[in-house]
Amino acid sequence: MNEETFSLVKKMTELQGTSGFEHPIREVMRKEITPLVDEVVQDGLGGIFGIRRSKAENAPRIMLAAHMDEVGFMLASITEQGLFRVVPLGGWNPYVVSAQRFTLQTAKGNYPCVSSSVPPHLLRGTNGKAGAPDIGDILFDAGFDSKEEAMAFGVRPGDSIVPDVETIKTANGKKIISKAWDNRYGCTVVIEALKELQGEALPNTLIAGANVQEEVGLRGTKGAVHQFKPDLFFAVDCSAADDLTGDKSKYGHLGEGFLLRIFDPGMITLKGMREFLLDTAETNNIPYQYFVSKGGTDAGAAHISNNGVPSAVIGVCARYIHTHQTMFHMDDYAAAKEMVLQVARTMDRSTYETIMKNN
Repeated sequence: MNEETFSLVKKMTELQGTSGFEHPIREVMRKEITPLVDEVVQDGLGGIFGIRRSKAENAPRIMLAAHMDEVGFMLASITEQGLFRVVPLGGWNPYVVSAQRFTLQTAKGNYPCVSSSVPPHLLRGTNGKAGAPDIGDILFDAGFDSKEEAMAFGVRPGDSIVPDVETIKTANGKKIISKAWDNRYGCTVVIEALKELQGEALPNTLIAGANVQEEVGLRGTKGAVHQFKPDLFFAVDCSAADDLTGDKSKYGHLGEGFLLRIFDPGMITLKGMREFLLDTAETNNIPYQYFVSKGGTDAGAAHISNNGVPSAVIGVCARYIHTHQTMFHMDDYAAAKEMVLQVARTMDRSTYETIMKNN
């Protein structure tokens, strides 16, 4: 594993920013991509994109879009005891929320907090079963003694609460454990791809960056696609692996290449786009795996925006996403990065017209 890449992965995944609170990630993205592009533009909701203009005549406009937000929570109310009730930002399995460390982000500063849980001692007489938890019943605890004390420290409804996790390598050095690979993967690959493309003449105008609020309904991409008006849209996003039993009929296996998504509940990848991705991967010997998903990406919103934008996903899979601890394989990341690079290098007007003809 390249240490420079690991350093960037660690930096991006340890940043904390849930939906609607992406500013820490946006500022790092801005700093990283500004020297690599002709112009940096922030859209109305806070998405950020670098634009590399092509000198080629009638060059197509290609959008590579990650999303900056990770799943988290918003503080909804403060109890008289100084604890917090929350609403989820993004999809959470309620069984993984309790007994975890978080950061409470307020106007006056960031404070450590933990999510409540029920110890076994208090389950006696219930046959050890507390029943299925409801996120609305899980309290968050920053150690304040009262509502008044919490408010004196600047805590208010609307503040964000995000997981607090250190990014580490596994023993064999092949995989990484972190939070937020969904979707700091996309942010990382956009930065690294722009670095590798620096100085190269591209046959397209490349619009590369990251949207906001993907985890709460693909909200950010709608305004961004309207503003930048791409001819083609490629989401770079992370999806759930389903490989723990080794069942090859399941989708998403670590170490088997980037995800060539063909279907999800919000989008059918058009024939021309699917054939382009497949041909590009096989021509360049890039490992890939077909992927049918139960969840969507920003491509689902992009492809029905404007007059219809042919869209696809260049994805990776990871185990245990939307939790504190996600595991992913860096070989998959390398395959996805190479795919992103090849799309940027080869998408000229002729290739675009072939895609459109075959859609």
